[in-house]
Amino acid sequence: MSTEILIADYQNPQHCADLMYLLNEYAKDPMGGGAPLSQYSQQHLCEKLAKQTNVFSLLCYVDGVPAAICNCVEGFSTFKAKPLLNIHDMGVVNEFRGKGLSQLLMSKVDQIAKEKDCCKVTLEVLEGNHVAKNSYIKYGFTGYELDPEMGKAMFWEKVL
Repeated sequence: MSTEILIADYQNPQHCADLMYLLNEYAKDPMGGGAPLSQYSQQHLCEKLAKQTNVFSLLCYVDGVPAAICNCVEGFSTFKAKPLLNIHDMGVVNEFRGKGLSQLLMSKVDQIAKEKDCCKVTLEVLEGNHVAKNSYIKYGFTGYELDPEMGKAMFWEKVL
């Protein structure tokens, strides 16, 4: 099994097709929401991503076949006065699970985060996604807390 990880070029039609395939596979999985991406997202995502200066996508290929994706967004830590990197999406196509691809992707994210002088890498994970949680714990992620008495941070949203 040969693996290749590259940073997607949003201007490259093949990269965009592979990105859309991988992200759509992730979206259709119960851990990604259980439904395909909207037509709008499928038609405009690469064009919109290309305009972002703080986003990149890692594409992972196994024997030349698109197998996994990791979308990252750069943010900023006011407490550390340094950038941070958020893993926004991490998805592995079902037939390629259990081959350590998420670990390879997180290693590449770490490399890029260090090159950008980031103070940390963050991510969100569903409570019931035990496979992903175990993978993240294996890689060194932990729940975020400032004071154990106040508990761990919670990820909330308000849909607009």
